[in-house]
Amino acid sequence: MTTRPYVILSAAMSVDGFLDDTSPERLLLSNADDFDRVDEVRASVDAILIGATTMRKDNPRLLVNSEERRAKRVAEGRPAYPLKVTVTASGDLGADLKFWHHGDQKIVFTVDAALEQVKATLDGLADVVSTGAELDWGLVLDELGRRGIDRLMVEGGGSIHTQLMAQNLADEVHLAVAPLLVGQADAPKFLGPAEYPGGSTARMQLLETRAIGDVVLLRYAPKERG
Repeated sequence: MTTRPYVILSAAMSVDGFLDDTSPERLLLSNADDFDRVDEVRASVDAILIGATTMRKDNPRLLVNSEERRAKRVAEGRPAYPLKVTVTASGDLGADLKFWHHGDQKIVFTVDAALEQVKATLDGLADVVSTGAELDWGLVLDELGRRGIDRLMVEGGGSIHTQLMAQNLADEVHLAVAPLLVGQADAPKFLGPAEYPGGSTARMQLLETRAIGDVVLLRYAPKERG
C-alpha cells in the first residue's frame, strides 16, 4: 500500500487572517528572517505545491534559494530542488509562467475535461495527471506517495488550504502571523467557510510558537484535535 506524504500547510497572514490585499502587487507579510525560515522548510521537503490561481497571480519560481541548502540536498542524494506540483480544474495555465522554467521536475494534477488542454499547453514542461471527473485530493496524495514523496509543503492559496483542512489531509500547519491589518472583504483569506473536522469546538494541538522579528510563527497539528 502506498504511503501518502506528510502534508505541511504553510502560509503568512495578517492578524485579521488575510494572505494578501487587493492591490496588484503582492503584499509582503513576512520579514527577511521568516522568508529564510520558509526557504529552510522548502529545502527539507520532497515536493512543494501551489494552486493554479496563486501561480497566475504571483507568478513565483518556487525554489530553494539558498545555495548551501541546495548543495546539502545534492550531497544527501536528493535533487537540488523539490518536485514542484500544482492543481487545476480549469486547465488555465500559461506555458510562460516562471514555475515551469526554474527548478527541476514538475507535475500538474487536473481533471478529465481539462487533461488534453493542459497536456498541449505544457508539452515537455511537466507531467500531467488527471484524477478523474473531479479533482480528488486523495488520488493526488496517493500519486505523490507512489513517486516517493514523503513530505509535501503546500504554499496555497486559501482555497487549497481550505480543501485540505476540510478533508483532514493536513498533518501540520505553519502560520506566520504578521503585524498587519488588511481589512478588505475581497482580499484572499487563509481559510474559507467549510465543514471542518470536529466542528468549531475541536482544538488543534499546538506544536510551537516562535517570535521571528515582528512575525509570530504558530505550528499546529490539525489531526490532533481534542
